[in-house]
Amino acid sequence: MGALPTYRWRLAPDGYATRRQLRALGLRPGGQDVAAQLERPRRRRGPLVAYLYRIDLAKPVRPMTPARRAALEAAMVARRTCPNCRRDAGYCIPPSLGMCVPCDTAAQNAA
Repeated sequence: MGALPTYRWRLAPDGYATRRQLRALGLRPGGQDVAAQLERPRRRRGPLVAYLYRIDLAKPVRPMTPARRAALEAAMVARRTCPNCRRDAGYCIPPSLGMCVPCDTAAQNAA
């Protein structure tokens, strides 16, 4: 595997985009390999790297099907449901708590 062309942060040539930038354009990489990379230097750690894809080889985003929409909705309901009280919290349950905020507060007060 050859070395990827590397550009400094914000200095990539036209025609390249990250996954997020492709998504904002309504595109996806579509199976193409990474074409280049961006590097952003940091002081005490290694550089941040962002992979770039060619826009001309990108394909349109697949349309949302009713089955996919239902699966995403079910996944979000599962993330919002408190395992303790079994109620929909109305927000995604924080993994650090593992339960809704009222249940966590009650558990802390009981301890």
